[in-house]
Amino acid sequence: MYIRRTNTRSRKSGDSYFTYRLVESVRVGKTVKQRTLLNLGRHFDLSEDEWPSLSLRIEELLHGKKLLPNFGYSEQLETLAQRYAAQLIVQRQDDAPTTAATTEANASDTTERHHEVDLSTLEQIRPRSVGVEHAALTMIQELGLTKNLSDIGFTKPQIAAALGNIIGRMAAPASELATYRWLQNRTALGELIDYDYEGMDLQLLYRSADNLLKHRDTLEAHLFGSAKTLFGITETITLYDLTNTYFEGAAVANEKAKRGRSKEKRSDCPLVTLGLVLDVSGFPKRSKMFSGNISEGSTLKEMLETLGAVPGATVVMDAGIATEANLVWLTQNNHRYVVVSRRQDRQFDPDKSVEVTTSSGAPIHVQRVEDTANKEALLYCYSPAKATKDKAIDTTKSDKFEEVLRKLSIGLTKKGGTTNPDKIHERIGRANARYARAAQHYTIDVIQDESKEKVILINWTKNLKVGTAACLPGVYCLRTTHMDFDEDKLWKIYMMLTNLESVFRSLKTDLGLRPVHHQSEKRVEGHLFISVLAYYIVHSLRTKLKAKGIMDCWDTIRNTLSGQIRITATMQRRDGRTVHVRKASRPEPQQQKIFSALGLSPNPGGTQQAVI
Repeated sequence: MYIRRTNTRSRKSGDSYFTYRLVESVRVGKTVKQRTLLNLGRHFDLSEDEWPSLSLRIEELLHGKKLLPNFGYSEQLETLAQRYAAQLIVQRQDDAPTTAATTEANASDTTERHHEVDLSTLEQIRPRSVGVEHAALTMIQELGLTKNLSDIGFTKPQIAAALGNIIGRMAAPASELATYRWLQNRTALGELIDYDYEGMDLQLLYRSADNLLKHRDTLEAHLFGSAKTLFGITETITLYDLTNTYFEGAAVANEKAKRGRSKEKRSDCPLVTLGLVLDVSGFPKRSKMFSGNISEGSTLKEMLETLGAVPGATVVMDAGIATEANLVWLTQNNHRYVVVSRRQDRQFDPDKSVEVTTSSGAPIHVQRVEDTANKEALLYCYSPAKATKDKAIDTTKSDKFEEVLRKLSIGLTKKGGTTNPDKIHERIGRANARYARAAQHYTIDVIQDESKEKVILINWTKNLKVGTAACLPGVYCLRTTHMDFDEDKLWKIYMMLTNLESVFRSLKTDLGLRPVHHQSEKRVEGHLFISVLAYYIVHSLRTKLKAKGIMDCWDTIRNTLSGQIRITATMQRRDGRTVHVRKASRPEPQQQKIFSALGLSPNPGGTQQAVI
């Protein structure tokens, strides 16, 4: 067995180049011929002086010989040797029974189940994760995504790269570079789809993200349509919200990377915003990337118009998007809405309220007020739990604001303290901005001496502003055009927004949406879209599992399934030949529970056996 370099020429361009093959010499009659075992391609980059060692190491792996402690190989050589040996083992298994000329001895090897082996030679090699990949790939097939990619025009390598990006984001969420390393060294996904990820070029993975983004509308329409058919979804309610994520780096070349209010407290970094329109069942209908400093209210019309939202559908959204202009637009376009009101004039009368409960059984008191002039119903909701939270926040903010005022007041008579009016007003201004929630309730008098050059006294009084959270802790207002729905039904519709919050939490925490390492706008948008596609698959899996009573979050499901691996066991027989058996580990009880609920085989990839 040795490596041969051959000079060949491209049929298209006519350019010559070298290609590399792993070959062996075989005697045919009276002549010796070379037989190609593996085509190593044109990008085989191992130095020529290591070729004999590579051939020797492949032989050792095929025949189960242990590596001598004083004869180590380089990391690159060992990686290549294990990869090529694994391919040869699969090839020997596939080739053995196919020809009529197969000898009787070899034929018995392919079917024999009992071997006399030396147990001291047992080795287990190439462990690769398979549990998450198996579940994800099966769900992808059910949703018809692979066929859809093929219909769009993706080639087999492009489909493999797309599936690698999506399933990698589900199983080991990280950057595309980290996904590339995962595909090469840690997963058996390539075995499940018959593709060699170890030979894939990194740029193919990046270009795959570009191709997926180019066909975003088609893919989102297909996946949502498949989910509707698979899970019986009816489009009656539309959820819409935005979130943002931050960049690692300055991202100066990206026009949408802007500083703004980060929902992750990372306003020190450039941001980019992701908008999602979802059905009430939690399946995304449409996604779009916006600038990091986008005004949330300005995005609704574009998203719903390009989506072609169903007329009469109810739109549920948070206060940031529920501007008066948006509510007027929704009404003019025959949409109904349930939104968090932006109005500050809270009111609540316990005697006029009814009690509803959250999904966890917590009580909520709702007072309904009809606004017939605007054809709206206002729901003033009081939550005891939120009241406790509001009081704690207001107390903390007020204490910190007053502490600033006290320090300024003490500094007027303390050595080293400031009495400069401009500096005093500047520090009060900064405190107002930092503790705005508390500062609105205070009246502050800064008293100066006759020369107006020195502050001699600072007085403040606190009077709660009517309609604020401090005045009515735990109270907030919902607005809706559903005049015919009762309080309980309206509350349940509003609670669907929590589903959207959980979607964003899953995208960021479980599916690698944050942070963004790319700099160009196209690559950033591709990164975000891969997370959205991964969420389609995750949500489909969880929907199936919930129907079987398994309510776990994706992180728990992933951790459970990731324990299953495919591994090769090698043993030497008494006759000197080596048995190679590759199969998945037996599922643990919790893994088997998930597999049974999803109708999956407990042995993904099947069993491969070869005798060499």
